[in-house]
Amino acid sequence: MAAQLTADDNVYGLQQAICRHAVESLGQDWRDLSLVDRFHAVALAVRDRMIAGSLETEKRYRQNKCKRLYYLSIEYLIGQSLGANLRSLGLYDACRQAVANLGGDLMSIENTEPDAALGNGGLGRLAACFLDSLATLGMPGFGYGINYEYGLFRQEIENGYQREMPDNWLAQGSPWQIPRPGETCIVPIYGHIEEAVDRHGVYNPMWMGWRVIVGFAWDMLVPGYGGRAVHPLRLYSARASREFDMQIFNDGDYFRAVEQKIQSEIISKVLYPSDAVVANQELRLVQEYFLVACSLRDILRRFQRDYSDFHDLPAHIAIQLNDTHPTLAIVELLRILVDEKELPWEEAWEITQKTFAYTNHTLSSEALERWPVPLLSRVLPRHLQLIVEIDRRFRQQITAISPPPPVAAEQLAIVGGFEPQQVRMVNLAVVGSHSVNGVSPIHSGLLQTTLLSGFHALWPEKFNNKTNGISPRRWLLHANPSLARLITSAIGDRWITDLEQLRTLGDFAGDSALQQSLRDVKHANKQALAALVRDQLRLSLDPASLFDVQIKRIHAYKRQILNVLHIVYDYLVLVEDGVAPSIPRTWILAGKAAPGYWLARQIIKLIHEVGRIVNTNPRAADWMKVVFIPDYRVSLAEKIIPAADISEQISTAGTEASGTGNMKLALNGAVMVGTLDGTNLDIRDEVGEDNIFLFGLHASELQAMRASHAYHPRQLCQQDARLQRVVDALRANRFCPGQPGLFSWVEQIILNDADEYFHLADLPPYLAAHQRSAEAFLDASRWTRMSLMNISRVGRFSSDRTISEYARDIWDIHPC
Repeated sequence: MAAQLTADDNVYGLQQAICRHAVESLGQDWRDLSLVDRFHAVALAVRDRMIAGSLETEKRYRQNKCKRLYYLSIEYLIGQSLGANLRSLGLYDACRQAVANLGGDLMSIENTEPDAALGNGGLGRLAACFLDSLATLGMPGFGYGINYEYGLFRQEIENGYQREMPDNWLAQGSPWQIPRPGETCIVPIYGHIEEAVDRHGVYNPMWMGWRVIVGFAWDMLVPGYGGRAVHPLRLYSARASREFDMQIFNDGDYFRAVEQKIQSEIISKVLYPSDAVVANQELRLVQEYFLVACSLRDILRRFQRDYSDFHDLPAHIAIQLNDTHPTLAIVELLRILVDEKELPWEEAWEITQKTFAYTNHTLSSEALERWPVPLLSRVLPRHLQLIVEIDRRFRQQITAISPPPPVAAEQLAIVGGFEPQQVRMVNLAVVGSHSVNGVSPIHSGLLQTTLLSGFHALWPEKFNNKTNGISPRRWLLHANPSLARLITSAIGDRWITDLEQLRTLGDFAGDSALQQSLRDVKHANKQALAALVRDQLRLSLDPASLFDVQIKRIHAYKRQILNVLHIVYDYLVLVEDGVAPSIPRTWILAGKAAPGYWLARQIIKLIHEVGRIVNTNPRAADWMKVVFIPDYRVSLAEKIIPAADISEQISTAGTEASGTGNMKLALNGAVMVGTLDGTNLDIRDEVGEDNIFLFGLHASELQAMRASHAYHPRQLCQQDARLQRVVDALRANRFCPGQPGLFSWVEQIILNDADEYFHLADLPPYLAAHQRSAEAFLDASRWTRMSLMNISRVGRFSSDRTISEYARDIWDIHPC
């Protein structure tokens, strides 16, 4: 009875709060609100409860003097927040009833919310999962980021080509963001250095003539599951130091004054500007410094509320760098300690190293940040001085080692390269941190033996692995509520905060009733996705067909091309040989191409043209469909993933640092077709090779082929008629009859001995893996058991486990 009263109280309380915000915050009666305004009213009512939880959480942390973790990330891919927040707070059903009592529909209101455009890929999605886990575990951990006004872009497709449209997610404001005008930060940039000495005759350079940017703080609250801890994600918007530069204004140049204001505020306008042009490269550098300068100011302000001795900083604070983008934080803390707190260099550097830890997310050389020295000299002259001194001292340290490290000192140096010299941010991150971790065992191993082998030889104790994870609250409880209910009915709800509990679900693998229920859930999710595709693209999909899903950024190493080669082969066998496949298959692809990435944009065009030919051929109608769903984002992933039968994880072995899409898909019952790469190997170890379809060469085999120049794809075509047939079809313009030569680039890539992604080497085993998957899908009971085993054995891939390992091994923080 008490529980019922509590539920009723929640319904009544939310209903009253929603109506109050409709009037007091939006100035209208609920009945007169648009759907967008109804979303705002409901979100504000939910936010009220989170604010109360946030204040209580902060009070508890301060009373217990908890050590705090600060997570610095250039992006957070949050997605929509209303439904996820309601589920974390245990208020979803109560809110649905409250809205229904008012004559509304909660699902329609949820769908009105724009995705928070604060990130663009796996890096940002991982950061969002980490924030959820920190709050759920009650670990004092807080995120810092930039409050981008525009996201990467909204993707539209025009004649098969990607078209980038503005993604102004804040056009109507966000009810989740709480302004903090009293906690703005002053950020100096540009200027020059004046040589000077202090009263003791010690060199004391003065950073002068800088321009000032104001970091305006906003908080987005992140509730842990159960609402016992609610943490702020602090985001900064850039504003001019004053409304106008009054001197310019008084001189009568109004337009120049406005232009300077606009130039200041552009820093937080757009997520990740392309660095293909010099102006954008400078903007990215300024963005990165803006993030770390605001974050460090705020972190130290919080520290000084309770402590005064900066030597104690590492005992109370840990800062994690999410990739190299926030690496300037190392230099900024050193600058504050040396220039402002007047600590001796050696003491300041020791404090800095003990405070910072660095996560590496890539082995790709083109993804490793390097900033030209002239650019740093212009934008951050004092920081460049400090970097040069860090580099000088580090070089001295290397030359003093006997025997010398196996890698040349020049390769380990922070400042180096040809003219203009560059600052290597990954080297700075390693030198300035006490911990360096990769994000999967294979990735961490390759870091230690290839990319960072010289540093590993110097400091093996610094290196460790922290396999990535995903939030079960977002990616199962919220994204797939029907599956979540089925699991809870079988094993209880402890899995929500302890994903390893799913392992007991494996005990029901042979239960015919549970198998049928699982098939019903999957079919309903496929019907929902088919309805979305029909509404958006006017294309009918068969929910009884196998849904073969590849959803990720469009990139050469992720090998969407390999997927297309498989589609082409199956199509040719069907329409030319008259051999129908054993099962109908629907290929579903989604992902964005970076605006300046020509090849990725062409891959999207290739997918569309192959899809157009396949989808309009009547002989293929009952067997094959190809669909590219535009504008891939978190809210779209939440609809695709629960509907997937096959999870395509086909990056070239040794190129994907981790991958978390494979975890999300496996958790929702998709069976992986994957290479021996990233966390595919970890999933194999957990679910067993009988429950996935692995194929392709090992990373070590590919490395040997690269080293010996032993890869010759034209010879492979001569030896395998299937490969030659696919190449001939592309060469004959089979999929671009009106535009001869449109896809000649595909042939040039896949037949090139220097194809670093080995498409044709892996195509025959890829075709074989799909043949095995089709045979398994024909046996409904076998397939459902495989799906169930994937769900039940991925508990290790919870971000709760990942965060617990970071907390234990790197941050030394504890639940509070």
